[in-house]
Amino acid sequence: QVQLVESGGGLVQAGGSLRLSCAASGRTFSSDVMGWFRQAPGKEREFVAAISWSGRKTYYADSVKGRFTISRDNAKPTVYLQMNSLKPEDTAVYYCAAQTRFSGTYDTANDYDLWGQGTHVTVSS
Repeated sequence: QVQLVESGGGLVQAGGSLRLSCAASGRTFSSDVMGWFRQAPGKEREFVAAISWSGRKTYYADSVKGRFTISRDNAKPTVYLQMNSLKPEDTAVYYCAAQTRFSGTYDTANDYDLWGQGTHVTVSS
């Protein structure tokens, strides 16, 4: 079964850190662009970060640039999102996603065709 499984969410105080993991299984993901998105209550799903298949190129939303870091280990295969200096506005369900067919872009949900179930992140003030 092809799937992405996120973990690492939880409750953290503002200024704290969390590391999210996304474990992939069922197919080879080493050639896929991988991304993280988030959806806060009452809001649309938004792009957070993406990483090229090699890991050499990374992309971030302006709201998380300098605080979040995306990385991947194709041997495992797992994608990570290190989140530092967390703010209450980072509270959301975070989703991992894969482009199993290259789209040429990376920052919209329609670019991705495989999604995880999400992990909750709550940042208290």
